[in-house]
Amino acid sequence: MTKNEPTIAISLQDGSVRYYPAPISALAVAQSIGAGLAKATVAARVNNTLVDASDKIHSDAQLQLITAKDADALPIIRHSCAHLLGHAVKQLFPSAKMVIGPVIDDGFYYDIAYERPFTTTDLEAIEARMQQLIAQDYDVRKVMTPRAQVQDIFSARGEEYKLKLIEDMPEVNAMGLYYHQEYIDMCRGPHVPNTRFLNHFKLTKISGAYWRGDANNEQLQRIYGTAWADKKQLQEHLTCLQEAEKRDHRKLCKELDLLHFQEEAPGSIFWHARGWTLFQQLINYMRKRQQAAGYIEVNTPDVMDRSLWEISGHWQNYRQNMFTTTTEDERVFALKPMNCPGGVSLFKHGLKSYRDLPIRMAEFGKVHRYEPSGSLHGLMRVRHFTQDDAHIFCTPEQMNQECKTIVELVLDIYKDFGFTDIAIKLSTRPANRMGSDAVWDLLEGALITSLDSMNLPYELNPGEGAFYGPKLEFVLRDAIRRDWQCGTLQVDMNLPERFDLTYVAEDGSRQRPVMLHRALFGSLERFTGILLEHYTGKLPAWLAPVQAVVLSITEQHAGYAHKIQLYLTQQDIRTGLDSRNEKIGYKIREHSLQRIPYLIVVGGDEMANGTAALRTQSGEDLGKFPVEQLAGYLKNATRMPIAEPITQWCDAQENCV
Repeated sequence: MTKNEPTIAISLQDGSVRYYPAPISALAVAQSIGAGLAKATVAARVNNTLVDASDKIHSDAQLQLITAKDADALPIIRHSCAHLLGHAVKQLFPSAKMVIGPVIDDGFYYDIAYERPFTTTDLEAIEARMQQLIAQDYDVRKVMTPRAQVQDIFSARGEEYKLKLIEDMPEVNAMGLYYHQEYIDMCRGPHVPNTRFLNHFKLTKISGAYWRGDANNEQLQRIYGTAWADKKQLQEHLTCLQEAEKRDHRKLCKELDLLHFQEEAPGSIFWHARGWTLFQQLINYMRKRQQAAGYIEVNTPDVMDRSLWEISGHWQNYRQNMFTTTTEDERVFALKPMNCPGGVSLFKHGLKSYRDLPIRMAEFGKVHRYEPSGSLHGLMRVRHFTQDDAHIFCTPEQMNQECKTIVELVLDIYKDFGFTDIAIKLSTRPANRMGSDAVWDLLEGALITSLDSMNLPYELNPGEGAFYGPKLEFVLRDAIRRDWQCGTLQVDMNLPERFDLTYVAEDGSRQRPVMLHRALFGSLERFTGILLEHYTGKLPAWLAPVQAVVLSITEQHAGYAHKIQLYLTQQDIRTGLDSRNEKIGYKIREHSLQRIPYLIVVGGDEMANGTAALRTQSGEDLGKFPVEQLAGYLKNATRMPIAEPITQWCDAQENCV
């Protein structure tokens, strides 16, 4: 470094400061520290902005070198794997047109236009070619390129979709081109500097996708993959995928005879008797919890006039997802996609006083939303579903406490279903929203205060709130550590304003209530699917559609088995009967595979002594019981996890009378 050469100060993560001639790349800084660090550097964070390791630093800066061990590295590795996938595809299928290749949860995908469908054999060949390219240990070069030159490059390569993407960015004058040997891709980056970082990947599946996500556009092919920083993480994820396949609720629903779908009603469920029983148990449980928490249950129409949806803002903000119809008298109606306007209409019917508040209205409302056919997925993504909605109308002074009470209820209910690892996300004001910033400040503050008062951590999702208010999202982690967003709590002063809701305050004035939107399961159908996969179909006994089945050893014992089945059914134990002329071992295996929690075996000895032998689905022998004791045992074992109702009255001194 000469005296006249400009220098810059680079502050490193360990607190040290080093001086270099300007400009310098993060990779060069790493090389000055050590060859090992340089080889391990994936990218860098300069003044808290992620950049490529090759990007130049022109002035004093804070620098963090990103290695594969850092959390920031994983999305970069996955994005670079998408580019590597493009490289392999273009070598094997030169006429393929590359579209987009983003990062997703646990991996990446690339949308591709090709003249024929890719096969599993093609997928294997692409993965093998990617491994060959990684073994070449080649450098990935980034070149910032003027817009016109980028257009010329992709035009010469016949990449029509890349040209359309460039058209979508008229304000961008220069773009990052990443060179993977002869393959070129366009991206903001950052990306890995060398393919040695991409060893731990696996291509997982092929599916269809529409250009720009619009079903009216041409269909593309989407190749999915997963990528990780090391071999252990990859193997753990692949094991999880195998486990998820075993737990797939669509497979379980068929095996357990719970429900089916058919083409004549896409995205809607045909509930079989056992599935409907399970569904009703969820409703019964929630109904009891809500009654104990001071809710009233209501019901509102499925079809309502367009004018109601215009006032609520759904017509302007959600129209593309609504099913509508025009009647002979030219009135336009919509199947409700949400329950909120119905709840508002109930509150508005009749004069309300501050003494009436809070009013907690719960509704198991059927909603209908148009989802593209390609996005439908068993119980997890449907067009017709049931929400365990509630709308709480309260004074501004009651808002914070109501929020806290709802959060407590949500977390307690999830425990009853075996979910204790819960993440909470706070979604704040979106760009497209109703209401003033002052109102949004108040509403967001109420949610933050409720969480802080309970010492609950939360993750911030800026700009992801509903158009009418901020929301909390409750994310459950299941038995194989997958995350599912279920419950929500939204705080809203905009719909009360739009619908001109008022209550009579203590001083006789008319005041505007606050409206809280709350769902605990979210979609009951989706929650059913989550439960089935969480428990691999082995539901807790209180939830199981059939809690016990009576098995006769021979036909001579069928009458006795039938009497026991009737008696247990009268005791509100959901009991089946198997008196077929089959071997008892065969019956036990069959009903064990059906995930029946308790199997009751009766033969000559049991019939002579008025007893029954009880065993669990897992094969544990619980012994023989007189029938009345058997009923008592099963009633206790299948009891819904809700506190018993108060049966005695106690005064303030707790002296029962």
